Amino acid sequence: MKSESEVQQEIRLTSPKYKVSLLRNNQGAFKDETGRLVRFGLGNESPNQAYRSSDLIGFIEVIVTPEMVGQKLAVFTAVEVKKENWKPSNDQRELFQRNFIEWVKSKGGIAGMVKSVDEFIALITR
Repeated sequence: MKSESEVQQEIRLTSPKYKVSLLRNNQGAFKDETGRLVRFGLGNESPNQAYRSSDLIGFIEVIVTPEMVGQKLAVFTAVEVKKENWKPSNDQRELFQRNFIEWVKSKGGIAGMVKSVDEFIALITR
């Protein structure tokens, strides 16, 4: 059984073959030496927000049709990676992750939760 970290590494190694550029998105907070709370990670602005951005953030390179003058486009892509034997739950963290995924998809991006390279490939090749 593969850990989340192992699945994530395999996805990151596979993604260039599918013209997908992904960056690791660590998210969290810590107190600096002055006691000030420092938040990091994409969109991690408040403890009250109803979403948490995905583990891997990037884009898929797309060649547009001739009607669009042959320009390249980048489609925003968000991948939430889970360990191989992960089962969905209704905990708050997972709900916030799903909110982010739905938000990305509602704007035309590609997003989802995956627990294997095969699920990642299925997500990006739909």
